[in-house]
Amino acid sequence: MIERLARWVDRRVGGSEFAEKKLTKIFPESWTFLFGEVALYCFVILVMTGTFLAVFYESSLVDTTYEGSYAPLRGVEMTAAYHSVIQLSFDVRAGLFFRQMHHWAALVFVAAIVVHLSRVFFTGAFRRPRELNWAIGVTLLLISLIEGFAGYSLLDDLLSGTGLRIAHAVMESIPLIGTWTTSLIFGGPFPGEYIMSRLFTGHVFLLPALLAGLIGVHLALVFRQTHTQFPGPGRTQRNVVGARLWPTYTAMSFGMFALTTAVLAALGGLVQINPVWYYGPYEPFIVSTGAQPDWYMGWLEGALRIFPAWEFTGWGFMLANPFFPAVLLPTLTFVVLYFYPALERTLTRDWGYHHILDRPRDRPIRTAFGAAGLSFYVVLHIAGAQDIIATQLNVSIVSTMYTLRAAALVVPILVALITYRWCRDLAGSSQRPARAGAEAEAAQPAPRPAPAYGHGASPAEEE
Repeated sequence: MIERLARWVDRRVGGSEFAEKKLTKIFPESWTFLFGEVALYCFVILVMTGTFLAVFYESSLVDTTYEGSYAPLRGVEMTAAYHSVIQLSFDVRAGLFFRQMHHWAALVFVAAIVVHLSRVFFTGAFRRPRELNWAIGVTLLLISLIEGFAGYSLLDDLLSGTGLRIAHAVMESIPLIGTWTTSLIFGGPFPGEYIMSRLFTGHVFLLPALLAGLIGVHLALVFRQTHTQFPGPGRTQRNVVGARLWPTYTAMSFGMFALTTAVLAALGGLVQINPVWYYGPYEPFIVSTGAQPDWYMGWLEGALRIFPAWEFTGWGFMLANPFFPAVLLPTLTFVVLYFYPALERTLTRDWGYHHILDRPRDRPIRTAFGAAGLSFYVVLHIAGAQDIIATQLNVSIVSTMYTLRAAALVVPILVALITYRWCRDLAGSSQRPARAGAEAEAAQPAPRPAPAYGHGASPAEEE
């Protein structure tokens, strides 16, 4: 029956030759390529769970009184947005499960993008002809950060409300356009009248559409271009060694999707995350200590915490303190990410096409630069929890802050030097056995050429 249906469709729309050609496309089997697939599957799960959550969410700041099944909050005045989240968590069947699964999928989604981009960076997969795909990947990371923060802020609990207030202050610190930007987004003085409805529209409709479009373009480019692969026997710039798309690679992909779904479902059902009923509704005069954002915002939190109290005034304008760690630093970060392929191509004078990946040890400068950058953001991420570190270690928060400031400057330099030396040593050790084998082979006497009449010398020639 399926064969008849396929023939019926092919006779009317064609495409059998095209499908046969594309289904035989070869994909490498390295496990490192699975990070991108995990990000794709997390996005699919985010769309499915987010659709369920959007049905029960109310994007309104109208005050209401909670009278639901969660006793500690009964009689508490709260916004309709927070009320709908509490009701979803306790009074909707499987509501808490889907909300937690959605949250876990968001965390894994951003993590998979970061790891995937790191793999692309350290192996040189961003080089010609894949500069456009690198830019798309960086854009996906940027949009996913904004999307995650928008979804996190929709809950309107004490924790997310505090983060939204910080974002408002950061926007206001932008010279010239800061006040207009906050007025446009928030609809007036904080918290504004329309912020929840605008966050809801962006989080549910606009940003997911952008992500879906960019993911589609990214996959189309991967399919159109020759896939990258690691060096190995039989692998050249003109071929790909691996598994066919159908049925081998397709079966592997479905298995990976099932595994990703199962893990996220287990996390959503067994591991609690973001218990908003403990935090209560947002009140501007209540800010709790020990509060941390989602992991992908930790580096911005840390930058705000340890950056010196600098402000500059000139020409009638003031550069407020939040501008440097929360606006200038992210801007420089993504500018470097976008333009790094062009920078490396210019410095190395490498204008060729590359389909074989580099081993990180063979590119010590690039690897050292990337490791230093990652260590810098790890230090900032740790700095986002400086109050917890000071409390747990029973040390002064001021000394903790100065230590983390010094670490943000010193650690990247040390990591770069160590990584560079390590890569040089690894590259040298991998070349020594090959060089020793070549020298031993060259030291052996050359074999005598075989005579025309056989495989050995005749007795007359020996004499």
